[in-house]
Amino acid sequence: MTDGFFTCRKNVLLAKSPSAQIEGVFAASRGKSVSEEQEALLQQCLEEGGGNLPASESVPAVGKVSVTLTSDWLEGSELLMTSLRELNSSPEATPCADQQLSDLNALASSELQDHAVAEQARLPAEKTVTVAGSAPWAAVVPQTDQQVAGCAGINTEVLNDDPAVLAWSLACDAETVPAELSAQPIQDAVPFCPVPTEVPYHEILWRDWEDLSIQPCVLEQVSKNTPLFEFRVMSYNILAQDLVEQGIDLYVHCHPDILNWNYRLPNLLQEIQHWDPDVLCLQEVQENHYWEQLEPTFKEMGFACFYKRRTGTKTDGCAVCYKHSRFQLISLSPVEYFRPGLDILNRDNVGLVLLLQPVLPEGLDLKAISPLCVANTHVLFNPRRGDIKLAQVALLLAEIDKIARTSEGSYYPVILCGDLNSVPDSPLYKFIRNGELSYHGMPAWKVVSGQEDFSQQLYSRKLLAPLWPSSLGVTDNCQYVTRCQPKKPGRCEYSRDFLLQFRFCDVACERPPHLVLLEGVTDVKPVASAREHSAVTAVPKRHHFLSFLGKQCSGVIQHGLNLTSVYSHFLPQRGRPEVTTMPMGLGATVDYIFYSAEPVESRAGECGRRLYKDGALKLLGRLSLLSEDVLLMANGLPNPFCSSDHLCLLASFGLEISSL
Repeated sequence: MTDGFFTCRKNVLLAKSPSAQIEGVFAASRGKSVSEEQEALLQQCLEEGGGNLPASESVPAVGKVSVTLTSDWLEGSELLMTSLRELNSSPEATPCADQQLSDLNALASSELQDHAVAEQARLPAEKTVTVAGSAPWAAVVPQTDQQVAGCAGINTEVLNDDPAVLAWSLACDAETVPAELSAQPIQDAVPFCPVPTEVPYHEILWRDWEDLSIQPCVLEQVSKNTPLFEFRVMSYNILAQDLVEQGIDLYVHCHPDILNWNYRLPNLLQEIQHWDPDVLCLQEVQENHYWEQLEPTFKEMGFACFYKRRTGTKTDGCAVCYKHSRFQLISLSPVEYFRPGLDILNRDNVGLVLLLQPVLPEGLDLKAISPLCVANTHVLFNPRRGDIKLAQVALLLAEIDKIARTSEGSYYPVILCGDLNSVPDSPLYKFIRNGELSYHGMPAWKVVSGQEDFSQQLYSRKLLAPLWPSSLGVTDNCQYVTRCQPKKPGRCEYSRDFLLQFRFCDVACERPPHLVLLEGVTDVKPVASAREHSAVTAVPKRHHFLSFLGKQCSGVIQHGLNLTSVYSHFLPQRGRPEVTTMPMGLGATVDYIFYSAEPVESRAGECGRRLYKDGALKLLGRLSLLSEDVLLMANGLPNPFCSSDHLCLLASFGLEISSL
């Protein structure tokens, strides 16, 4: 009986797959179940026989790699387990010698090595089994030599001139099969879908370049032979590493390796260098990474860089970079939204506003083209504090008004980029685009975000007018008080004390002949009585105060910049909304590029949404965005291909060059 058992056991092992496939029984998470007894016996077999294999054919660790199982092997393992159970239950099998066990293990291991190559060629149809304990949507990390080397050195060579190709991470080795890594699922969140290993990430996340230069307004300018100064603008929230580590629960669907800054930095720089923007607006730029890595690299790429760190203890901020071969700096204005003592502006967000002069080819005067105002910001995230977001945007618009306003009262072309933490149907978005918002009585959560719905709360915070005190120095038209009424040339100014000296002179006491005679109003001459003087002057003072108070308490804010969005926020070919970020597996649009346009008169019956057409600044093209379902196929954001939790935004513009 003992000899029969050993013969049966040896034949089963030799007739089936190698020891790496034996281990697959432990790793299999679906298919035929394996009992604890079978696991223990197989584990013993591996421990005794696996050590005789060469190093190149050693058995992988259980639970660390994917394995391939065949139907023949599963049946063979059942036969082996059945034989073992029958033998253990038989009293004749008890005196089995240890030496015989050792001989069997050595024999099985040696013959398995010789048989492995031939057996692999004739295996039947296979199926991949996910490692036990791993999530069904585990992240896939391409382990290519180029990416590993990229952690130490950054290659900024142009990979492809075609702007519709986003294959910088996998272009060098398209045949590489990514290794599947384990991850823990997100609790109470939308589950991510697995990425088939045979489909590269750059194919799933393919983004088309949309050529908008064929629009009628642009073709009209071409027909007039009006030259254009063409340039590209990119807006990108690159995800500060400190924020990753502070909110690691937001990225549990990612393998830790792809969250490492040494992995993310080369990917981010390759993406920026691939699209080759002339103006680059970045958010969530960590300060030490900016000064030590980003700024030196950008300078090598031909950029002039400016950075503004968030106030307080925050370690990230905003950066604006432009190619000095295309633009010259006229003015720079950092914006801090924090104002001590004001609850409406008590957060540490910041912005940057630059006025740039395009550099024209030789032979053309710089005055032949208008300067360009570029603004970049990252607004507060908190979905419940829409009042703070609205005040921050109003302060930024006031700064843009100061920088971009011309001496004639018009505006230079404006491009506003940033992460506004607001969805396209939110009141804040409509305020930027339509130029007006009636906020009085509106729930604070609704003003901006639309990120979360708090309508079920019994007591929601509502906005009251005025939104900010007059001491801030910003009017409801989003202008600084000192710039609301520009001085008229040649007009003289006199002090109040100087004018009061003439209040009782003969000229002041004569009634003008054209003044209508009203009894008790215009029929009485002024007298030098302090009491009567105070009564006379109180009326205009009160009128001025009530007028000022009425403007401040109207509950309506406005701006006159005439801004419209580069993106339509909807994908007509897919019938789904565009997405720029995916927090916890839920897609949303919170990143924008706004630009100056000319308003079009609305037709009869149309109201609410302002219509625009391109003016001196024309939109020539844009990089398409993706939908939520596509990003779910790629395991959300970030992933091995996109190293931020936001997608980059890219647009091409043309600025009219005046004929001399």
